[in-house]
Amino acid sequence: MRRPDMPPAVRHSYPRLFYVPAGVLYALLFITPTLLAFYFSLTRWTLFDTEFIGFDNFSQFLREPALTNGMRNTLIYAGVTSGLKVVVGLGLAIVLTSSIRFRSLLRSLVFFPVLVSTVAVGITFAVLMHPSKGLINSALETIGIDGPSWLTDPALALLSVAVVDVWKGVGIAMVIFIAGIASIPEEYLDAVRLEGGFLAKIRYVIIPLSRNATFTVILLSFIGGLRTFDLIWTMTRGGPGFTTDVLASTIYKQYQAGFYGLATAGNVLMFIAVSLIVYPMMRYFSRREIEL
Repeated sequence: MRRPDMPPAVRHSYPRLFYVPAGVLYALLFITPTLLAFYFSLTRWTLFDTEFIGFDNFSQFLREPALTNGMRNTLIYAGVTSGLKVVVGLGLAIVLTSSIRFRSLLRSLVFFPVLVSTVAVGITFAVLMHPSKGLINSALETIGIDGPSWLTDPALALLSVAVVDVWKGVGIAMVIFIAGIASIPEEYLDAVRLEGGFLAKIRYVIIPLSRNATFTVILLSFIGGLRTFDLIWTMTRGGPGFTTDVLASTIYKQYQAGFYGLATAGNVLMFIAVSLIVYPMMRYFSRREIEL
């Protein structure tokens, strides 16, 4: 006996039921904590007491000189790391998609730092970059070069951490670029190889047709740079002085000092700042992808 057709109302609502579990998890793990953070940013709170004080935390945090310094360092760090990951990642992808020997092994070696704990990387490079006992400066001394104070010189500390960040994360950029290059039709590469050689292939085919991969790497790297904390904290703890403090480390220091409401207000401000920076970038890149 044939079953009757499903009623139209049930037929239309049935697929939507699959959204319910994901919606509940999203509400519990994202929306609820976000709303609670906005509420507690308006209070002076501890684990046992809460006092509503309005926007006093925000006004106090915005008057902090550390905020201006942290925002500037965050933007510099995000810009340097995302730019270097694009350049280095694209260069590695071009080399490692060519017909060189041990290509798979070299890809694995470049990608390996991505799998290592960021804290472990930070501690390791803090030792390697020690001005007098570090292996890097010791190696430079053997060839007659007086190595700088990588992490204690205010002019070099932030850039030194940024270079370590690039070393650790460039594997992701390389993989994205390799996927972009692999999607280029082979006849384009063959045509330009006959006409102009290797440099022409890079300039006229790989770079233009890997633009979507470039947008992806820039966006992911910039978001990661804006949110950075663990590498900065393990290598410099914001020093020397406050020269490598970023927004996240500035907020963490407020938590350490027991100013929980002030630190929560800082988190909310960082959320707003990152959204205001990243959302226009996403819209711009989306429009460019449509044009392509």
